[in-house]
Formats: sequence, structure tokens, C-alpha cells
Amino acid sequence: MRIGIVSDTHIGYERFEEDAYRQALEALSKAAEMSDAIIIPGDVFDRRAPHPKIIADAIKIFREVEQKDKLGAKVLEKKGGDGKIYTQLPIIAISGTHERTTIGSENALSLLGLAGLLIDANEATVMLEKDGEKVAVYGLGGTSEELVKQKLKELDPRPVKGAFNIFMFHQSIYELLPFNDNFLRYDDLPEGFDLYVDGHIHGRVESETHGKPFIIPGSTVLTQLKDGEQEKKGFVIYDTLSNTHEFIAIGSRDFKVLHIKMTDTTPTAIADACESAIRKELDLHSDKPIIKLVVEGKLAHGYTGADLLLHSIIKKFSSRAILEVDSSKLETPELGLQIDDVRNGKLNGMPLKDMGMQMLSSRLKEYKYSGKIDAAKLFELLSAEASKEKTLKAALESLYSSYEAT
Repeated sequence: MRIGIVSDTHIGYERFEEDAYRQALEALSKAAEMSDAIIIPGDVFDRRAPHPKIIADAIKIFREVEQKDKLGAKVLEKKGGDGKIYTQLPIIAISGTHERTTIGSENALSLLGLAGLLIDANEATVMLEKDGEKVAVYGLGGTSEELVKQKLKELDPRPVKGAFNIFMFHQSIYELLPFNDNFLRYDDLPEGFDLYVDGHIHGRVESETHGKPFIIPGSTVLTQLKDGEQEKKGFVIYDTLSNTHEFIAIGSRDFKVLHIKMTDTTPTAIADACESAIRKELDLHSDKPIIKLVVEGKLAHGYTGADLLLHSIIKKFSSRAILEVDSSKLETPELGLQIDDVRNGKLNGMPLKDMGMQMLSSRLKEYKYSGKIDAAKLFELLSAEASKEKTLKAALESLYSSYEAT
């Protein structure tokens, strides 16, 4: 059986809403023409409560896929979940983290299931059959990272004897994103399945777990503007008889990350380097690409990030590209020195205590204070490590006594 794997369509993604709709339609339509069944490991929608227009867009996409009448697998049954099937169309999906709602409440994905546009396989096994071959798809919808391991223990998913078994889920994987101990590891996944399919991660991944293929097809639309998303978008076709798969690219917008690395230079030189890099990149594309500029290095002395004015470059090329600039990795020498000073108890080279006394003296003169109390003594009282009430009381008493003496 040929299984189309289409993931993370993010229909309704606000920044690239048209791209999300067009690319979801192309991916699902092509998958329907090339597959016997389609599985979707989460994040069909971009938001938990999509606008009615976005739900309508999703309905249009799945109705168009339904009308192609190409998918050849037969739906036999659904075990687990609510146990109900509202369509014989072999499109099996789970909710992702973007669709997750409180336990027991319906979400946008389950509504598509109730409408008969797909089969919601969350915490359930859906059985398919074609030409005597059976395929069992177990689905686990997106779950909080803190609870997912316990959830797997409670559900204890098991493969079905006599079938090709697919475990479909929507979670972060520690081996791919090693920064949270709560993330699932490959070894946490249930054993005995013939294919493991994950959503959530937007870059394409081909690996193994428990000696079997592990596949992440990636998203069909660009959302995160990260280096790992510069590859083409698309979907995967998996052949259960030959245990082979292929990636099918769709017409997605080109995306490029340009790293501009400069040291001890002026804002003008950085702007010129950015503009030159953009022009070279635009010569490689006929459409309107998405370009992210990552400016790294250090500005020359006397300049700050406010001097960059890179928004003028974005405006200049707005008709030819979608631009984003990240200058968070660009260091400002003065800022670095100021931070070091503060760490060492100084500001602009002057000890913070001396600066505080200087500011207090200036304010006392500004308000024409003519009392006999010394500014240094008052500062010591105000900066004492006592409670605020005791500090203020002592300071006020000193001020009052100094006025009494005059």
C-alpha cells in the first residue's frame, strides 16, 4: 500500500496565509493522486480556534481531495477514541500542538472528522485494507511535553498482528532538539511498529528507531524562518510492501538565510553588504523569495544598533522579496563596556556609589535645599541595607533635624 504523509499544513498561518492554503491544497491533492491512503501527523490548522473563513478554506481543500476519488484503500474500522467513523475516505489525521485544547473538548481537527472530511485517529487505531494487505495506523495527538511519557505508558499502544503497523504522533524528539529533558527520546516510543511518523518539527528528517524507519516529512509551509527550513517543502510517499519512500516537492516559495558577518565596521558598510547580498540572491529567483538577513559581528566604536536603519533596505526591496532582518547577534562595543562597568560596580567609568551621591547633590541643589545635612550622609542613609520603612524614617529625621538647626 502507498501511504501519503502530509504534515503541518498550518492552514490560516497569518503571515503567509495564501501560501499555506495553496501549498496545503497542492500537497494533499498530489498525495491523493499518488497514494492509496493519506496520514496527517498534526497541525492541519495554525490556531486552536481558527476563524470561520479558515475552517471554510480547510473544508474546500478536503472536499477537492474527496472529489478526486483516487485513494484506493478501504477503511475497515476504528478502535479506541470515540470509535466512530464518519467517512470511508482513507485520510487519517491527529491534532497537533496548534490544535490542542482542554481534555474532552472538541478541536478544529476533530470538527473536520465530525464533518466526514477525514478520520480523527487520536488515541485510536484505524484499520485499512487493499488487495488483501492490511495497514493499522495508531495516532497520538500533540500532548504537553511534561505529560507525554506518562500518556504513552497509560495508553500502551500495541501493533496489530497480521498488519503493517504505523505509529503516528506529534511531539518534539530529544535527539533532534536536545534542550529539554521532557522531550521524547527514540527509545520512549512503543516497540513493534513497522514505521514511525512524527509531525511538529518543520524540517524533513529520515532516521530509525527500534530498527525501523522514522520519518518527519516537514511542514508544507514556511513558518519559522530558520536555517533548517531552507529546503523545498512537500510530502512523503511510503510503500509498505517495498519499505521504501520518496519525497515529493511542491511549489513552495523559496527561502534563504543570508549570514552577514562583519567586524569593527560602520552601519553604512553593513547596509551596503546587506544590499549586495540581497541583489545577488534575487538574481537566482524568478518569484518573490523570502530572505532573512542575520547580521553578526561587532560595530565600530562610536556606533550603536540604533544607527543601522536596516528598515530602509527592507522597504527598498519590498516589491521583489519578503525580507526579515535579525541583528541580535551584532555587538555594540559601548554597550559591552557599559555592561562590564555595571558588573564591576561602575557606569561610564565612575563607581555607582559616587555617581549616586553626585546625582543626589545635584537634585538637592536643584530644589534649593539649604539644610546643614551632608549629601554623602543622606545618601548613606537612603542606601542602607535596612528595611525601607527604617531607611526613610532615618532619612526624614535627619532632614527634619537639619531644618530645625537652620
